[in-house]
Amino acid sequence: MFSRPTVVLRNVVVENWLRPNLYSQQKKGYCSLSSASIPSLISKVLGSDSNRLVKSRPYQVESSRQFRYSCVSKNCDSNSIVNRQLWGSIGGVNFSTLLQKSEKMEEKPFQRLPTNVTPVNYDIEITPNFGDFTFKGSQKIDIVIKENTSEITVNSVDLTVKNGVWQDKATGAHVNAAFVEYDAPLETVKFVFQTPLKSGSTGVLSMEFDGSINDKMKGFYRSKFQGPNGEDRYNGVTQFEATDARRCFPCWDEPSVKATFDIGLIVEKDKVALSNMPVKATSPVTGQDNLHLVQFEKTPIMSTYLVALVIGDFDYIETKSTDGVLCRVYTPPGKTEQGRFALDVVARVLPYYKEYFGIAYPLPKIDLVAIADFSAGAMENWGLVTYRETCLLIDEKQSSSSNRQWVALVVGHEAAHMWFGNLVTMEWWTHLWLNEGYATFVEFLCVDYLFPEFDIWTQFVTETFIRALELDCLENSHPIEVPVGHPSEIEEIFDDISYNKGACIIRMLHDYIGDTDFRKGMNLYLNRHQYKNAFTEDLWAALEEASGKPVGAVMGTWTKQMGFPLIRVLASRQEGQNRVIELSQEKFCTDPCKETNGNYHWMIPLTFCSSSNPAQPIYSTLMDKKTMTVTIPNVSENEWIKLNPGTIGFYRVQYPPEILEQYLPAIQQKVLPPVDRLGLLDDVFALVQSGQSGTTNVLKLLDAFKDEDNYTVWSSISNVTSKLNLLLQHTDYHDQFKAYGRKLFSAIEERVGWEAKPDESHLDTMLRSLVLLRMTTFGNEKTIEEAKKRLEQHLTGEKPIIADLRTVVYRGVLSVGDENTYNTILKLYRDSNMQEERDRIGRSLGAIKNPDLLRKVLEFSISSEVRNQDSVFVIIAVGTSKAGREIAWNFFKENKELFRERYPGGGLISRLIKYVTEDFVTEEMATEVEKFFIENSYPGTERTVQQSIESIRLNGSWLKRDENAIRQYLQAVCQ
Repeated sequence: MFSRPTVVLRNVVVENWLRPNLYSQQKKGYCSLSSASIPSLISKVLGSDSNRLVKSRPYQVESSRQFRYSCVSKNCDSNSIVNRQLWGSIGGVNFSTLLQKSEKMEEKPFQRLPTNVTPVNYDIEITPNFGDFTFKGSQKIDIVIKENTSEITVNSVDLTVKNGVWQDKATGAHVNAAFVEYDAPLETVKFVFQTPLKSGSTGVLSMEFDGSINDKMKGFYRSKFQGPNGEDRYNGVTQFEATDARRCFPCWDEPSVKATFDIGLIVEKDKVALSNMPVKATSPVTGQDNLHLVQFEKTPIMSTYLVALVIGDFDYIETKSTDGVLCRVYTPPGKTEQGRFALDVVARVLPYYKEYFGIAYPLPKIDLVAIADFSAGAMENWGLVTYRETCLLIDEKQSSSSNRQWVALVVGHEAAHMWFGNLVTMEWWTHLWLNEGYATFVEFLCVDYLFPEFDIWTQFVTETFIRALELDCLENSHPIEVPVGHPSEIEEIFDDISYNKGACIIRMLHDYIGDTDFRKGMNLYLNRHQYKNAFTEDLWAALEEASGKPVGAVMGTWTKQMGFPLIRVLASRQEGQNRVIELSQEKFCTDPCKETNGNYHWMIPLTFCSSSNPAQPIYSTLMDKKTMTVTIPNVSENEWIKLNPGTIGFYRVQYPPEILEQYLPAIQQKVLPPVDRLGLLDDVFALVQSGQSGTTNVLKLLDAFKDEDNYTVWSSISNVTSKLNLLLQHTDYHDQFKAYGRKLFSAIEERVGWEAKPDESHLDTMLRSLVLLRMTTFGNEKTIEEAKKRLEQHLTGEKPIIADLRTVVYRGVLSVGDENTYNTILKLYRDSNMQEERDRIGRSLGAIKNPDLLRKVLEFSISSEVRNQDSVFVIIAVGTSKAGREIAWNFFKENKELFRERYPGGGLISRLIKYVTEDFVTEEMATEVEKFFIENSYPGTERTVQQSIESIRLNGSWLKRDENAIRQYLQAVCQ
């Protein structure tokens, strides 16, 4: 954490940096600006828009740990002129990438907690009551007073705080708070004392409080399951990231305010009670023979969002890692064997991370717990990691290969957080990507080490790299580092930018400086900041020190501005034994017709390969200008040169047609590695979507893949054809496109077949599922008939469907099914007690064509038979067809209040909104969606709504632009 003061202007009209004066008096750390000086400052930021923003009232510049700009007032400490962030100063640096969306985002009150006191240790005791879903709590917080103050302000929401007592450690004197003041919008409670507490003193703040065990999957909540006799039972679980520890106990709920925690739980004796640390002691509760107090060891110093409690009915299996850490997986009763795969992964990965990072896992134990109701995939609570059941449990007979791979990735991701996020924590949520981008990158390191047969780094490109590019090309994207304040703003950045783009630029950086220096820098960073907080610049400094390369200068261009570059190959010529290539860079835009700010500029690590050895870079350089001429030595005239071998650089490349054509034989003959084959395809498709190339060009390129045999390449082909299928549903020649798809996939379907080959690879198993599923989507009669046959054999017990083919069978049968088919599949759902099986059935129901049955599916999705966390995905499945999309959208509107109450912010409601709306294609629908969300706000979804509206309009432009050309092409090839 930095001690130098930093400043930010606030005003109501733009986002977090310009807001109304939050304080009525000057306080330490503030510097005043005269009202006369404000217009000129805002003009530098907002240009011609400034006149309507400037109000004739005084402004104030607030000292803030959240935002960092250069100081512009002579009253400020001169040290604050040193600007560690590259967002730019008020005094002249471009703000456009940060401010351009400000008018679209809802303004919410926010300020960080005062720093006049610091917590050292929390001693917390919680008593849950699962009869009325309430809990009682008490805590004693050791505090250091840093400034004379009569107020102590902490975060608290949905809690009733009964009292507050201060005990001075030096004198032993007890002082009751004169009153306790709540501020609901700021989610705080303030203890006000008549006598000021003196700077330098230490003491204990004691309080009691009550709260509810809610059903919203945040804070301290209840998770329902069925007991052995079919009765409803409940487990108590916590989910505190990002800002929900304050729902369980009053606290300094900011990542930079770290402390230690002593936790005690008064629970029924037959319940499992877990927290971050091992149990220290249990003791009886006077007058309550069925209860006992479970006390846990003191935690390391850590942030509040990492505290965790789990209370309920669980079984477990355990082992010890080779470096002595006790590893346990807690499962629903009777399902311990389903935890064995995850247990093996975590026990093997902890020693690997210890060796890779050069620092051992610092806690004595790590528990992995399967939770029935869980909004995210998993949560990295230190020592007590919680998971959605489908992200942790593997049944050897009923789990698919893809889910086994998924569990390995998720376990690896959460284990990586034990170092990145827990040991070293971002100073504020602006730097969330330090947690999530790194953990996403490292999860692939983990799986590649444990399961090299997965070829996981090639899959990284389709599952992570391409997803990040697809979001980041939108006008309504955001930088990796984005100023956030209010909790709903924080929730919005848990997205593909923080996770996937963050991982992509780390992968690019790893390649740029090399593995040895990367590991050396990681060790330096972790050792330097362990048990503390860090900024992005701290990471760059460590990696720069380790590598000697300008890491900070290079990477600042990737984290401080949104988007990514399009590199155009302008010309290529031979000069003797050298190849000379002329390049330019610009921001890639999905809508090039819109004017783009010309100040976008990246420092781009470039690599090149040649046809002599396509898998090995032969030249590398750093592109730091808008245009560049590169001379590559020792390249013969008959060789081709390709940029970005390995598809590692986070950019797209546009080649002239004559150069692109040179790669076709290398694609057909599979001379290019799979990751480069799919990278070329995706770049061409992105240029098609943005209108910089015709759709028929990507259709022609797909012909070069007819003999392709690699799973990950086919995954990319599937992504392309799926998006085209969604678009062309809105045409009168959709059936012709499906015929084209059947033709494209027919040869690979014949090769993979329905039956597994002896000793076939993990990827071939996944390829079979992918290809057969795509053929059912394209309506291939032979595939669907085989699916019907296999379902019948499954129902009679003659031949159970293997897990890898169940989605294929369910979707294939439902796509031509009637109400009897629907009821048959629904019975399979009801008869299963495995969440993975229920999940794949629920997500298959959207394949039904009949509108009345689709409405039944939607009603089923919000019934008590479907968990809240899963109903979103059932609704999304309905919205994948043209008819279903309209039905799902109307259903969302009809149940708007239910969804607002059920999902009070966070990823589930954002995901639902995104996938129910973004595939429309008309301006009328864009306007309707826009109008609806203006009139009906859903906190934490503002950016998602804007992205969906943008996508609808881009779809419409794409279809209008290429509809006739696609029709003519399909008529020619599908005769």
